[in-house]
Amino acid sequence: MKEATAQVASLRVVQAGPLALVEDGGRFGVRHLGVTQSGAADWVSLRWANWLLGNTLNSAALEIVIGGGLTLEAESDTTLALAGADLCAELDGEPLEPGGGFRVKAGQRLVFRQPRNGLRAYLAVPGGIDIPEVLGSRSATPRERLGGHAGDGRPLQAGDRLSWRGSADTVRRLPPSAGASDTLWGDRLALVPGAQIGHFSGPSLYRAFNAPWRVDDRADRMGVRLVGPTLQCQLGSMVSEGIPLGAVQVPPDGQPIVLMSDRQTIGGYPRLGALTPFAAARLAQCLPGQVVRLEATSRAHALETHRRCLASFC
Repeated sequence: MKEATAQVASLRVVQAGPLALVEDGGRFGVRHLGVTQSGAADWVSLRWANWLLGNTLNSAALEIVIGGGLTLEAESDTTLALAGADLCAELDGEPLEPGGGFRVKAGQRLVFRQPRNGLRAYLAVPGGIDIPEVLGSRSATPRERLGGHAGDGRPLQAGDRLSWRGSADTVRRLPPSAGASDTLWGDRLALVPGAQIGHFSGPSLYRAFNAPWRVDDRADRMGVRLVGPTLQCQLGSMVSEGIPLGAVQVPPDGQPIVLMSDRQTIGGYPRLGALTPFAAARLAQCLPGQVVRLEATSRAHALETHRRCLASFC
């Protein structure tokens, strides 16, 4: 499928968009040091982008938020792959749809504009973007100034270069049965109830799982605020505890905050529970103003769904 080569290929950033970061599967085993997980906000789309090129599924790729005119120029002939959101990408003016690999010639320019569907696109390169690992990951974490293209967590800037040493001999497209775009559609977010859910009032729990929630514009890689009915918790002060991906905290204003890839490592607000990893990936693709609904699920069902999701990449 893919063979290693000593030849270095690269993309040059001609124009920087609002937020383009190098992300991989995440940084694990360091939360006891206060270092967050990071990694692709939509881990499902990252895996599909790498699958298209035959890469290791968690290889470093480019996470592109909104697009906003990000322009990349190929400095050599290569094959790239695109998955996730449709950001109206164009290659020398020709539209590119996500969900496939494509050939690029030296000098051609790849431009990302405004979202047509979803929020985050993932651009994979053969073998993964070749940058040094920091604490076991290449992922950029802007808040902690850690990792990424320059090692300081910053987004791409004009003049930066992304390089790699791999090669891809075939161009894949996602099969219809893959369900690769499932993270982009549907308003249901599966949530596994947590230890504090019994401290919320009955009316609050009814509203939490039966009322619509709007994705607020106060949303980033750290957390996504949901706006809707006010939730009331009878629990007083809490000792801070570890925060998993997708944790749904409810601060005193009663508006839930879903904690994402760049979340803090501990927190002291009561939690309804946590979104499943797949639901967290789906939320990462929601634009501000989009309406979602929380749907309670069991731990056993969540694990089975997660296993099926992982098996789809085989």
